[in-house]
Amino acid sequence: MATEKSQKTPPNQEAASISTLYLVVYNVVQFFGWFMIFYGLINAGSTKSVFKICSTLLYIFQTAAILEVVHAALGLVKSNVFLTFFQVLSRVFVVWGISYSVPETRATNGTTMYLAAWSITEIVRYAYYAINLLSDVPYFIVWARYTFFIVLYPIGVTGELLVFYNALPSVKKSGLYSFHLPNKYNFSFDYYTLLIIGMLTYIPIFPQLYMHMFKQRGKFVSTPKDKEEAKKTK
Repeated sequence: MATEKSQKTPPNQEAASISTLYLVVYNVVQFFGWFMIFYGLINAGSTKSVFKICSTLLYIFQTAAILEVVHAALGLVKSNVFLTFFQVLSRVFVVWGISYSVPETRATNGTTMYLAAWSITEIVRYAYYAINLLSDVPYFIVWARYTFFIVLYPIGVTGELLVFYNALPSVKKSGLYSFHLPNKYNFSFDYYTLLIIGMLTYIPIFPQLYMHMFKQRGKFVSTPKDKEEAKKTK
């Protein structure tokens, strides 16, 4: 008969099991959430109705992605905290700071572009993560994870920037979220300027994200011939 001590799971192993279970559940839930967003997108019928159909799910599942910054910071996943933070923050800002706050941007090509790019990317990404936590990932999912981004990232970023740009006239006219001097708080803030700054941050950050994915692609998507040539060059 096994002793009581031998029956107990070591604390570090138990913690790892709980973390794995949590991450599996998180990724599966996100997978289905983004699948439903994509389903709504392809059944919307027109650009004007896309955001209306997808908005509730988008608010929930894109906001939930903030947890990924926490995951990276806590070491639950091996993601770069800075790149994860920027990617999640930029998307959350597009959703809440622009699409939610500036209704005029919703029925635009930019919104349809970023929703299409995001949803396809996330369906593949969360499927990859969930399966990877449990077993070997089928090659076609690995290939899709590290190939689709070549087209989807530029489409998504272009859509995001178009939404920023489309928001500018309305924000400037309405003074949305802005505080101008003089006021009793002796504080000034211009949301219109913030949007412009937000657009400019894509210039240094997007190339880093894009090239990072190409580096990852080189690690995970390569033929035996490529691997042999890589060994010879070492």
